[in-house]
Amino acid sequence: MRSLPARRTAAVALAAAASVVALAGPAFAHVTVNPGSAEQGGYTAVDFRVPNENDSAGTVKLEVNLPLDHPLASVRTQPLPGWTSTVEKAKLDKPIKVHGNDVNEAVSKITWTADAGVKVAPGQFQEFRVSLGPLPTDTDALVFKALQTYENGDVVRWIDEAKAGQPEPAKPAPVLKLTKATSADGHGVTASASATPSAAADGHGGGHGDAAKNDAAKDDKASDSTARVLGVVGIVVGVIGTAVGVLGLRRRNGGSAS
Repeated sequence: MRSLPARRTAAVALAAAASVVALAGPAFAHVTVNPGSAEQGGYTAVDFRVPNENDSAGTVKLEVNLPLDHPLASVRTQPLPGWTSTVEKAKLDKPIKVHGNDVNEAVSKITWTADAGVKVAPGQFQEFRVSLGPLPTDTDALVFKALQTYENGDVVRWIDEAKAGQPEPAKPAPVLKLTKATSADGHGVTASASATPSAAADGHGGGHGDAAKNDAAKDDKASDSTARVLGVVGIVVGVIGTAVGVLGLRRRNGGSAS
């Protein structure tokens, strides 16, 4: 029969392993914007990736708020079977210039609502695609605060902004990082390397991007997530291995003492 200290050691090891897995899991389940970066001044197409974190309810609505302090003149959604998208606009306090013209309003929110019988089920995720631009040149990031609604009425608010030198918040808002432009298209703006052919539908040069680079960025993100998962698994295995070694040593010592 195992001694009391041995049982306690095993319990501690299992608790430690469970806590590692519990802490690692949420890091992979945030609402994100993909790819995570684009060139300033250009047009791009991005996906708002929404994982379902609820084990008993599906996601039936997504609301994405666009920043009006850095307004985007052209915002268009890509049709998604089973979902209806609506776009809300707001009047700007100060007009912005786009291709030499004054723009007095910009999209402030996009809402996707699932049709009857449609949802993002537990264990699944959905991507909501948007073409937008021209991207501002006076900031290095755009923050898109998002609300995720489940069929049971629960609402998860992905609105917290990360601050330098502090841990990532529990419910971070999706962020699109903006990099300096490296090339210019015929419209006087730069074309984001992440743009895809679907972005060309707005007629402003979104199709000048390289779709292959977009796919590569997604692959890199997937590879990074896989590496982190394997790292967590390695930690868990190491903790359990240590516990097993301690138990074996105690049992041998106990046998010698008898």
